[in-house]
Amino acid sequence: MSKTVKNYIIEDLKKRLNGVENALLVNVIGLDVNTMNRLRTDLLSKNINILVIKNSLAHRAAIGTPLESLFKGLRGTASVCYGAQDIVALAKELVRISKDKAYAKFQLRGGVMDGEAFAADKVIDISKWPSREEQISILLGQIVGVGSKLSSQLLACGANLASQFEQLSEKEDADAPKEETAV
Repeated sequence: MSKTVKNYIIEDLKKRLNGVENALLVNVIGLDVNTMNRLRTDLLSKNINILVIKNSLAHRAAIGTPLESLFKGLRGTASVCYGAQDIVALAKELVRISKDKAYAKFQLRGGVMDGEAFAADKVIDISKWPSREEQISILLGQIVGVGSKLSSQLLACGANLASQFEQLSEKEDADAPKEETAV
């Protein structure tokens, strides 16, 4: 491959990976064409992209980006997966695929999150984390829980006082002599 062609490929990779901060590496060697097309379609339906690229070209395209540590010293075959809502959703989907018998030769290789590379076992750990929506709902529950508890405690004093006044007035009504009405 000529240097000019390599430079075009590197520029194209830079455009494709522009803005990508989290990605996972997988190995798809051994998947036949039909299975690979089914995999690509399945991933694209979930807004996940997969790129099969040469390691040295990927490394040159990622220099100066958060993905740089992903390709540093990479050996063997690897494909880059990126996209989805967040790294957790991406990891969950790729772990699901790696356990699927239809994609038996699909293997997790590692990834990068916040500029730090990690191994394949960490991908499985990340897939067990709560998703972005779950994290937001947990956080909102904690925020609303404090306000709800404070509100109920503030209202409880007033409710207790009102209850005591009501009991007092009921007691006074019961103690008052009943007037007989003459007919």
